[in-house]
Amino acid sequence: MAIKPLAITAYTVTNALGRGIAASLTALRNGQSGLRPCDFEDAGLPTWIGRVADVEDEPLTGKFAAFDCRNNRLARLALEQDGFAATARQARDRYGADRIGVFIGTSTSGIGATEHAYRDRDPATGSLPETFDYRHTHNLFSAADLTRRWLGLTGIALAVSTACSSSAKVFASAFRHMSAGFCDAAVVGGVDSLCLTTLYGFNALGLASTQVCRPWDSARDGLNIGEAAGFALLEWAKPGDGRMRLLGYGESSDAYHMTAAHPEGTGAALAMEQALARAELRPAQVDYINLHGTATPLNDAAEDKAVLRVFGSNTPCSSTKGWTGHTLGAAGITEATFIWLCLEHGFIPGTLNTRQPDPSLGAGIVLRNQERAAQVAMSNSFGFGGTNCSLLFGREET
Repeated sequence: MAIKPLAITAYTVTNALGRGIAASLTALRNGQSGLRPCDFEDAGLPTWIGRVADVEDEPLTGKFAAFDCRNNRLARLALEQDGFAATARQARDRYGADRIGVFIGTSTSGIGATEHAYRDRDPATGSLPETFDYRHTHNLFSAADLTRRWLGLTGIALAVSTACSSSAKVFASAFRHMSAGFCDAAVVGGVDSLCLTTLYGFNALGLASTQVCRPWDSARDGLNIGEAAGFALLEWAKPGDGRMRLLGYGESSDAYHMTAAHPEGTGAALAMEQALARAELRPAQVDYINLHGTATPLNDAAEDKAVLRVFGSNTPCSSTKGWTGHTLGAAGITEATFIWLCLEHGFIPGTLNTRQPDPSLGAGIVLRNQERAAQVAMSNSFGFGGTNCSLLFGREET
């Protein structure tokens, strides 16, 4: 039996394309990338990044000063776009502050604050600065804690950290908690910000491209790191509400390798199959797939095999990471919002920067934007080491 659908009653996203959903919609429509040559702090790496402008100039102050770090600044910026915080507080007044759950995905949280603290150690003792506040910055729960406090919520709150699938898995976590009666509605989302750990880490792995990333391209050679934050308010769907809906989700773990995905895409295929099963949909009923599509040679090849296994070669699919870069723990929520924009506005985004699709890959890759109505779309988020999540969204009547 199909799961009871959840309605997306409000949402917002902030990324390298700008603040709020209008900025992302405009850039997607016009094929305008947010990627730029790396100019983050003193990284000095020959790569491209997706950076949110002016985060450095907007600290958290007052009673939220303890939370001040790049990651939490980015979360706060996103919460205040598109009237999201106000809408969430209205829901709080309807349901009660203790009946709205908070589920936030992140991979590195505020690790940038720890990087700065180690840089500023006492030269004589090696002690970290007294101003360093691990609990409210680097701690993985930090963004979830900030979110619930910013919105005045007192119910269940948790962080999900499963690398690049983190803010996709929050939808599954929210559904389970709502189904079990722990909450009546949920704020879900994710945030990850640029930091030296991820920039140098992916560079050391040989995965950071020196060019703008080119998913599914025959000359693809790596990813670009980005940053983003996004949030959605989930409530039980009602007939005639006209909302976008979470129709199904699938989760799996490759258990194959510490960093690499299974080369045959076994776990990725399982996640997609589970999402279809929970939604009681056939592959042919899915109109579009937003690929994980990182533009690394092995990951794209593995995902291609998974898509071919489940859908064949005719389902239109694309990667939107050429617009934002790979936003890691925020990729799930970022690309979910892109799907909602596509379903609402009747278009399928192309695969920006990709010029010549790899002839060894067979999925139905879309190179340029297509104006076409879609009812159901899937979003894939596959994390480091094979922690996978696929989400199915649709308009009210599917």
